[in-house]
Amino acid sequence: RACWCIQPVLLACLKMVKVPESILKKRATQAKIAEGAKADHDAAKQQKKADKAQWIANAQQYEAEYAAAEKEAIANRRAAKENGGFYVPPEPKVALVIRIRGIIGVSPKAKKVMRLFRLLQLHNATFVKLNEASIRMLRLIEPYVTYGYPSLKTVRSLIYKRGFGKVNKQRIPIADNSVISSELSSVGINCCADLVHEIYTCGPNFKAANNFLWPFKLNSPNGGFSSRTKLLHFMEGGEAGARGEEINKLVVKML
Repeated sequence: RACWCIQPVLLACLKMVKVPESILKKRATQAKIAEGAKADHDAAKQQKKADKAQWIANAQQYEAEYAAAEKEAIANRRAAKENGGFYVPPEPKVALVIRIRGIIGVSPKAKKVMRLFRLLQLHNATFVKLNEASIRMLRLIEPYVTYGYPSLKTVRSLIYKRGFGKVNKQRIPIADNSVISSELSSVGINCCADLVHEIYTCGPNFKAANNFLWPFKLNSPNGGFSSRTKLLHFMEGGEAGARGEEINKLVVKML
């Protein structure tokens, strides 16, 4: 009974105890920090949702563009055939270059060109914008590389399966679109679909997109290269030099 009588007195005393000012300030600061963190989280969530919708819209737009271009090419070929002529497609703007030989017996000038193309290791691959200067350099290093014109499927496979970006001079895997947007958002490239479109169509920001991509590291092809075919040109039954659209079959073997 005595304990039951004392409890109300203790509760009244506790209510009369004054909380120190430092604790009140700490509580207010913690509440403010929590409120700011919640606001930032909500804003980031909304931004992520908006970005995802924009990326999906961009991908759908590019798919429609690719389908329209393919449909137009088919219509042009059919029209040329009906008129008894030939349809000549536009010249490719981008080449995929793969290094197939090591450093033994490479001339200093060829080494310099391969360094410019960032082909530093065996089975490295990079995209190259085709112009008069780059075509001359490719002819200079033909015995040590093979190159051709990549298809849309090949560009996608390389970026999605073997894509690494250069972030703060480090090789970072492209596991999320944030890796791309953090480096290329200033030029309007925010997702993988934008990057693939810029590389495949050789857009105005091709240089920035290509420099962002780390050189692809491919495997040796299924079945390998023989020492005899490596030393011969592709037109002579070998592996080196230009191979046109046949480069896509080689990439499938090396992924």
